[in-house]
Amino acid sequence: MSTRPAKAPLIPAHPKIQVLEDEVVWAGRFPLQRVKFRFTRFDGADSGVLTWELWRRSGGVAVLPYDPAQDSVALIQQFRLPALAAGLDPMMTECAAGLLEPDEDPLEAAKRECEEETGLRPDRFEKIGGFMLMQGGCDEVLHMYGARVTLPAPGEAGTYGLQSEHEDIKVTVLPAEQAFALLDDGKVENATLAICLYWLRTHRARLRREWA
Repeated sequence: MSTRPAKAPLIPAHPKIQVLEDEVVWAGRFPLQRVKFRFTRFDGADSGVLTWELWRRSGGVAVLPYDPAQDSVALIQQFRLPALAAGLDPMMTECAAGLLEPDEDPLEAAKRECEEETGLRPDRFEKIGGFMLMQGGCDEVLHMYGARVTLPAPGEAGTYGLQSEHEDIKVTVLPAEQAFALLDDGKVENATLAICLYWLRTHRARLRREWA
C-alpha cells in the first residue's frame, strides 16, 4: 500500500517491544494493521514472535445525561450490526456516544454527540474516566462523561441522529432506579453504559447536592 493512512501510524518505539513488521492491510474508515513483534517478558527474556491485527479507531466519547432534580437519565437505542453478529438484540440500549474528530477536545465532542443523539444541551459535565474497551485488538480510548440536563417526564422522548449518516436513535427517559435495575438484571449488554451507570450510582447523592 503506497500511502499510509493518517489513522494508522507506525507503532511507537518502546523499550519493551521490538517491531519486526508493521503494515496496513485495510485502509477503510477504520484501518487495520498487521504487526509482527517481540516483547520483553517479565523474566527479562524475549518473547516468541507474535503477529497481531490492530484495529485503529483512536478516540471516542460517551455521555450519560442525568437530571438531578427529577433523578432520571436519558438513554438511547439504535441498531448495532455487531450486536446481531454476537447473538444479541441488535437494538442496543446505550449512552449517547461518538468518535473524536482529528485533534478534537473530548469535552467538545461530548457536547456535540449529546446534542446530535439526544437533542439535549447539558450545562455541566463531569469526567467519568478514559477507558480502553478492547485492549486486546483496538487502540480506541473512550472518554466518558456525566452531564447535567433538564429532562421531560419518564417515557420516550423522541428520535434523533444525523440523517446524513442514516442514524435512527430513540431516546428514552428513565428514573435512575429503573436504570440501575436494568444493570442489576443483566439487561445492560455494553460496557460503556454499565460503567456510566455504576459511576452514577456511586456519585448520585453527591451530584444531587452539587448539581441542584
